[in-house]
Amino acid sequence: MSKYLPPEFKNLIEPTSIALAESVECEHISTPLSLEPIPTTFVRKGCGDLPILLLHGFDSSLFEFRRLLPLLAENHEIWAVDLLGFGFTQRLENLPISPTAIKNHLYYFWKTLIKKPVILVGVSMGGAAAIDLTLTYPEIVQKLVLIDSAGMTSGPAMGKFLIPPLGYLATEFLRNPKVRQNISKTAYFDETFASEDAALCAALHLKMPRWNQALIAFTKSGGYRSFVDKLHHLTQPTLILWGENDRILGIKDAAKFEKAISGSKLIWIKNCGHVPHLEQPEITAKHILEFLI
Repeated sequence: MSKYLPPEFKNLIEPTSIALAESVECEHISTPLSLEPIPTTFVRKGCGDLPILLLHGFDSSLFEFRRLLPLLAENHEIWAVDLLGFGFTQRLENLPISPTAIKNHLYYFWKTLIKKPVILVGVSMGGAAAIDLTLTYPEIVQKLVLIDSAGMTSGPAMGKFLIPPLGYLATEFLRNPKVRQNISKTAYFDETFASEDAALCAALHLKMPRWNQALIAFTKSGGYRSFVDKLHHLTQPTLILWGENDRILGIKDAAKFEKAISGSKLIWIKNCGHVPHLEQPEITAKHILEFLI
């Protein structure tokens, strides 16, 4: 079992969760962000000529892809990485945590390990990260998939006011199991998906050193701004998948993305909330794989 995860991972129940935990690897990624390489956690499965890179959402980890990843890996090389400041990637002391830092770290992860153009799949905040990377390094992204994506509107400005002890209190509130369970239930259309195993998957990374400091730093940076004025620069074929019952970001941005990104295609996922890759993984995988043809 993985030595890169907190010991609580041994309490995982679902086979897909256990299988992903057993597959976590770590690579020390050298970047301009720090003199010290950043120990970066990821999962790699499958093989093929066209790799797919999966980017998770806010305050989350690669465990988001425990159900989707094995479905895609049957015929493709799949990568899922923990973004800088999130998941189980180490939060080095004095390391900046911001959208720009996340993009730089992600680029050097790609440059170190993948080294060829990818299908980039971003979920929620990971969608904003995917857009940001694609706009800056268009040559490394062959196609783009946005799943209930952030990036149409700016994040809340309240992060600038998270001075001690308010930042600590805010993250401790977010650490509360009842708070996280309520968020989890809101993310699903079918609330029975908010299971004990799902709760553990969503909270494992909270055990990582400097979790709260990194979250405060990212929030104080302002998070991801709106890309609405830049989306017309995206030339990659783009697939937009959106849960019909998204109660986290709502549903209005889906059509806005389709209108703003030339040649993009929007597909609605029925009976699904904010996390199609967890609630409807087979349907989500089907649409992604058809998009690759």
